[in-house]
Amino acid sequence: MILDFHTHAVRPDPNMPAGYKAFMSDNQGGDLDKFDEFAERYANPRNFLALLDDAGVDRAVVLAETAVITSAIIPNDHVQQFTAPSHGRLIPFCTFNPYMVLNPAAELDTAVRQHGFCGLKLYPTYAYFYPNQPFLYPLYAKAQELGIPVMAHTGSSVFAGSRLKYGDPLFWDDVAVDFPELTIIMCHGGRMLWYDRAAALVRLHKNVYFDISGLPPKRLLDYWPDLERLADKVLFGTDWPGADMGANLKAFQSLALSEEAKQKILWANGSRILGLEG
Repeated sequence: MILDFHTHAVRPDPNMPAGYKAFMSDNQGGDLDKFDEFAERYANPRNFLALLDDAGVDRAVVLAETAVITSAIIPNDHVQQFTAPSHGRLIPFCTFNPYMVLNPAAELDTAVRQHGFCGLKLYPTYAYFYPNQPFLYPLYAKAQELGIPVMAHTGSSVFAGSRLKYGDPLFWDDVAVDFPELTIIMCHGGRMLWYDRAAALVRLHKNVYFDISGLPPKRLLDYWPDLERLADKVLFGTDWPGADMGANLKAFQSLALSEEAKQKILWANGSRILGLEG
């Protein structure tokens, strides 16, 4: 079984931030018209499920995003509707921009209990907040109460307007200490700037993980030479559509890791966090 723990929904939207459309167009051959065609195609969950089948992926986490300045606007209700027909193969994660929602903790409670969201994704570098700021603590307390994981962007970003200082994994140390039963997932493992800090945090805290999304799989053992020893705390993710899902998976499977370590990263860790069967 294979779980892609980090994918993004897409949808056609003429008001999508220009940086996002430019980035995605580069991935579709540099043609903005191709992006619109691509977004129209994969706004249909049947086509996305077919993509998973072609890639050899059994299930995927699908992330909402409300980074209005820097990247994409993929509302929670779109992700809910997108994942609903998938019979559990697509796993919805909601998001809340803390500057745009009056009571994020209450909204999270509703999203999980009434709308079936399985986790929360935050975007500190895109929305400009430090993860350990006190005004976020009610949100973490609610996530801990609900028993859902919190994912967050860490490390570098290609999107214009991103502020990388908010992406330092070290800020999650405070959150991990103050919420010891909250599962925390540092996306991209501190990409480019803080690989060592991400590794240190997953060693130190039983409730902290990182995913390898948005990274070239062939370089993972350069970033973390001891990835085999970290395998209990690492999650596979592609960051689709920012990466080719099938090619990314094949490249990961070719790494010089034990089959046991690969299976932990590809399925066992993520399925345990989400309570999946299979």
